[in-house]
Order: sequence, then structure tokens, then C-alpha cells
Amino acid sequence: MNDLAERRLKTVRDHMALECVCDWDAVIATFEHPRYEMYGSGQVFDGEEEVRGYFAASRTPFPDQANEIIALAHDGDTALVEFWLTGTHLGPLKLPNRVVEPTGKSFRVRMAATFEFRPGSDKIICERPYFDQSAVLKALGLI
Repeated sequence: MNDLAERRLKTVRDHMALECVCDWDAVIATFEHPRYEMYGSGQVFDGEEEVRGYFAASRTPFPDQANEIIALAHDGDTALVEFWLTGTHLGPLKLPNRVVEPTGKSFRVRMAATFEFRPGSDKIICERPYFDQSAVLKALGLI
């Protein structure tokens, strides 16, 4: 594996670890331009303000949300990571038709994400998580 690929994988590892400790300034610094494209819902968070809003919204119901990397690979200008997403429902969870008050229940669901890089760069230009939108709700016993 070449030096650029190694640096990119380190960026992904750092990015994911920083998300676990909610160091949003450092997470933002892993991007050339902050952008999340949520494959499951189709939502796009583009730019620092929108990405920070996504961080706040996703941590309100699950303040201890974390990830555990299972596998990491690099090809071309993309890194692929498979991971466990974990958390505990400790805050209000906004769903399209209701708000679910905290249940105190924990979840652990398997996910994958791609991290895209501009050619020659080790800064992320887009993270694209792939997930089943209902997986967390099922794990919490809400559906």
C-alpha cells in the first residue's frame, strides 16, 4: 500500500475516533469540505454548518453514539469501512410522525460507509454511510 493510501486510512480512523468523543472541530478538520450523504434516507448535509447540525441532531437522542471498526479498505480515491454503530437512547428521538422519549435501551447495528477523497489528497470530501433506516428502531424495540 502506498503512502497516500496509508494517510487516507489514518484519516478515516482518526475521523471515526473523533466522532466517538464528539470532538467536532477535529472531525471537521478531517474534511477538505464537510459533506455527508446519507444513503438510507437520502439526506445530504453539505458544508460545515449543516454537518454540525447533523452532529447535534444525531447526538441528541444518542449522546454516547460510537462506532467500532470491523474492516477498512482503500481503492482508488475511496476508503470503505464496515463498523458497528452503538448507542443508548438517552434523549428525545424525533421520528416523522412522533417524538419517542428516552427508553434507556442500547443498540448495536452493523453499517458501512465510504469516504471519498480528491485525487492526491488525504482530506475527506464526502462521507456516505450505508444503513437500514429501521435497524436502530428495531434494535430499540420501537418497531
